[in-house]
Amino acid sequence: MRPVPLRAERVARLLSLLAPPVCLWRLPIGFDCSMGADVAPMSWSRWADVSHVVTLSLLSEACALLCHGLVRPWGEVVPRWVPGLRGRRIPPYAVIMPATLLGLLFTALLVDRTLCTFHLAGFSDVPYANGWWRLLAALTSGLMALWGPLILALTYAHHRRRRGTAPSA
Repeated sequence: MRPVPLRAERVARLLSLLAPPVCLWRLPIGFDCSMGADVAPMSWSRWADVSHVVTLSLLSEACALLCHGLVRPWGEVVPRWVPGLRGRRIPPYAVIMPATLLGLLFTALLVDRTLCTFHLAGFSDVPYANGWWRLLAALTSGLMALWGPLILALTYAHHRRRRGTAPSA
C-alpha cells in the first residue's frame, strides 16, 4: 500500500473539526431557541424537534468519522475484529463510489447555501433579528458547506493512491 499524503491526512482531520460547531449551532434549535432567526418555532413536538436535531448531529459526526477511512488502513482492508471478513482487501470502488456521492451531495448543499446567503438567483435565507445573528449563522453553515469539496478532494487522493498514480508528497 502506498503512503497517505500529508495533505490528505490534514483534510481528514479538518473534516472532523468542521462538524462540531455546526452541531452545537443546531442543538438549541431543537429546544425552541430561534438562534436569532425571525421565524415561527417548529410546529413539531419537543420530542420530535430534539430527536431531529440530535439525529442530524450524529449523522454529521458519523460522516466525518467515516471520511477517516479514506486515509486509514481500515478503509482499505477489513479490520481483524470483523468476523468472516477480517483481513480482506476492500475493493477501491466500494469506498470511492459512496464517498463521491456523499461529496456531491454536500457540494449541492454548498451551492444552495451560497445562493441563499448571498441572495442570488432568487434564493433567500431565513431573516435574522440582526446582522450579528446572520453572520454567525452564515459562518457556521459555511463550515458545513466546505465538506463537499473537501470530501471530493480526499476521495480523489484515495483513488489515486489505490489505483497506482500516487500524488507526490
